[in-house]
Amino acid sequence: MLVNKTTLTAVFVAIKTIFNKAFSGAPSQWEKTCTKVPSGTGTENYDWIDAFPKMREWVGDKVIRKLKGHEYSIKNKPYEATVEVKRDDLEDNTTGLYSMQAQSAGQSAKQWPDELTTALKNNAFTGLCYDGQYFYDTDHPVGGSAEFPVRNVSNKGTAPLSWASLALAEASYGAARLAIMSMTDDEGRPLALIPDTLEVPPALETTANALMNNEKFADDKPNPYKGQCKVVVNPLLTSATQWMLHCTSQPVKPFIFQVRKEPVFVSQTSMESEDVFMRGSFKFGVEARGNAGYGLWQMSYGSTGEG
Repeated sequence: MLVNKTTLTAVFVAIKTIFNKAFSGAPSQWEKTCTKVPSGTGTENYDWIDAFPKMREWVGDKVIRKLKGHEYSIKNKPYEATVEVKRDDLEDNTTGLYSMQAQSAGQSAKQWPDELTTALKNNAFTGLCYDGQYFYDTDHPVGGSAEFPVRNVSNKGTAPLSWASLALAEASYGAARLAIMSMTDDEGRPLALIPDTLEVPPALETTANALMNNEKFADDKPNPYKGQCKVVVNPLLTSATQWMLHCTSQPVKPFIFQVRKEPVFVSQTSMESEDVFMRGSFKFGVEARGNAGYGLWQMSYGSTGEG
């Protein structure tokens, strides 16, 4: 191949097309448990995150709900994946390898939010959320006024997920469901949350599906939990025992994916660039800016599954 502006344009248009096709077709499931928040600056503040505005009877003056000012923020970070294209390979017309790399870059870009948000889940028992507690913890403070003093609320367990018997399921999944459905605001009013998503690692896929789909438990007792939740199997979870129950029907979900710049295909194709002159190489890749953070702990219950 004669390497000139015309042929370079044709090659990188083809590579971009392959990238875009791979991006569009790659599997991704972060949106099932995460809220996407567009960002317009370097850092976004989430001081408002635990304000649960609920209608109340208007008697006398309106009751103004003030923000607690948790000073919780998420800073955007740059991300990239870059591939070097040798001029010799273009001249020899051996570009098949770069097509595969373009596919990989497209898939990686699509799954970038999955990787960011699953990292949060993997560290949710030690990662701090907006109230200064671990996201999954036994003593989240709720309340704080003279009329409604602080009380500690748990969204953390240790029971293994099980469908071996009704008793074991009640102690694991049942306890998690009850914990979420019992959540209240600072004034003790029920948040009316109904969990709808059971997220597990591959090691618990069979257990989770049996719990949500089987008519009976292994001990032949009727299964009252059948059909209550959709099962999400997350292959990026690093623990074989951790499982999570989420409520995803609210405007703010348990986790936040914050995006400043969507993944975009970029390339360096100038024949006059220093890289071409000194090293005989062109480049293509993907760039993005964003980050992920913990949303509302009230919308999720996590168990280590370690007993």
